[in-house]
Amino acid sequence: MSGNAVLENVRRYRAIASLYRQTAAFRPSQRPSLLQQAFEWEDRAVLELEAHFRLHEQLRPLHSRALQTASSSMLNAA
Repeated sequence: MSGNAVLENVRRYRAIASLYRQTAAFRPSQRPSLLQQAFEWEDRAVLELEAHFRLHEQLRPLHSRALQTASSSMLNAA
């Protein structure tokens, strides 16, 4: 998934969490449940970001090796 798509998902998840928190302010009888939902959406946003950056950390060595191989090939060809 592209970085822009991840950021868009995170923005949406946090907007949903915000709506739950706002609703909780006006519905005291449902406040615990609504705040729990807000927490779960915030957690989902964090997990999405962590997964994205974890993937990039895993791909970084592969990308570096590919660049080194390409550079070596270009130097050998010259």
